[in-house]
Amino acid sequence: MTLDPETRKKIEHLVASDSVVLFMKGSRSFPQCGFSASVVNILNTLIPKYTTVNILSDADVRGGMKEFSDWPTFPQLFVKGEFVGGADIVRQMHESGDLEKQLGDLVAAPRTPSVTVSPRAASELSAALKEGGSGDVIHLTITPTWEHQLDLGPRDASHVTVQSGGVTVQLDRSSAGRGDGVTIDFIEASDGAGFKIDNPNRPAVVKEVAPKELKALLDGHKIEHFYDVRTDKERDVAKLAGAKHLDDATMTAIETLAKDTPLAFHCHHGGRSRGAAEHFLKLGFKNVYNLAGGIEAWSRDIDPTIPRY
Repeated sequence: MTLDPETRKKIEHLVASDSVVLFMKGSRSFPQCGFSASVVNILNTLIPKYTTVNILSDADVRGGMKEFSDWPTFPQLFVKGEFVGGADIVRQMHESGDLEKQLGDLVAAPRTPSVTVSPRAASELSAALKEGGSGDVIHLTITPTWEHQLDLGPRDASHVTVQSGGVTVQLDRSSAGRGDGVTIDFIEASDGAGFKIDNPNRPAVVKEVAPKELKALLDGHKIEHFYDVRTDKERDVAKLAGAKHLDDATMTAIETLAKDTPLAFHCHHGGRSRGAAEHFLKLGFKNVYNLAGGIEAWSRDIDPTIPRY
């Protein structure tokens, strides 16, 4: 397929419209595919400004880009008029540091996060550093899935450096963006000892609870809003005391509650209720529980008089 001159001129104008241009599905604020979202997330950690072109809204550009760049898929990233690649290449370049080098002076200075190392953790980390190599520092990595990892390693000039409790901690640029307010502590308990990292930026998640754990929360009035997402037909077969049917009226009532109100959900085996729990998590509720295994597990572990079906 030969790219017609008018479409080529249009694409060339778009490529030249900014130092960094991303042809993607959706926009920076609303990516419409996972690959596009992954590149947006990477660029957001590196540069404050770039242009996105939604190829879904322009069939000519969508078709013409494949010929223009000789690249079959989207997204497609251009830096200073040069085609860089798609999602996998951008990710690989980001991990190696090559993307930051290519962006050059466009890269924003990283913000230094506030990281607090408790005295107990500082003592343990200092002892570990004595066993490491000369010049080693503590590296804190916070992954996109909010997993936290502490390692020893040489100082990296491209990383963000913070000092706390007499300990030097370095974070890569992405981790620094997720790490403001992190607290590193060291906890000793009857079942062992280890570092405890609290991150206020970590998004809330649905808390899967076993029947015995949920019963204790309900009996102790730690949770007073408990909902059954099953059908009326299922509820006629078996019910959990205190669980209110999640119908339209109930959903509307829940939305009026304070966002820190603990909510718990159950269904037959736990799948449908998890979906309901995630819905309210997206609405901003922070303490959302799901009964793992559903009413089936409750009958098995708590009350065998409840019919199983």
